[in-house]
Amino acid sequence: MATKVIERTYDEALNWLREHGFDLIEAPGTVGRVFLKKYNVSAAIQKDGEDGTKIFAYPGYLIGSEISKLINRGYQQFLKTSKTEIAATADHLRALQQFTEELKEGIQLPSLYNESLGTVSDSYQYDRIEDRDKPKTERPKRPWEKVGVVGVAAAKKKTRA
Repeated sequence: MATKVIERTYDEALNWLREHGFDLIEAPGTVGRVFLKKYNVSAAIQKDGEDGTKIFAYPGYLIGSEISKLINRGYQQFLKTSKTEIAATADHLRALQQFTEELKEGIQLPSLYNESLGTVSDSYQYDRIEDRDKPKTERPKRPWEKVGVVGVAAAKKKTRA
């Protein structure tokens, strides 16, 4: 049996977030945009349309005063800012996931199954698939491709002599 979700307005969402321990800071120079902070994690939401709410800056652990992005390198997750990159600990990941779940509840966004299992990274950078999203002409040559080209050219020169 399906249930109807009652959506919160932007102001109702802000009140709910305040009541549940989020620190709200108005974004300077904008109207309808708020930075949220809890568990040393931060995000930004903004008014969407007449009364809706959407996420403007996705949750990230605060390193200094900067919101970090979670990067997965296959063997380890990292928190990356414009100045530094540190290994993410279990406490970092727990705080990120708790913050994200509470934020989604506050602004009435659906909580997706794969995101509820654990922290989802902003980017996945496995070394073996690096640059695969670029066209073949723009991809850097792999070491075995460089050696193969030189080896074939040298073999052709030897057969002609």
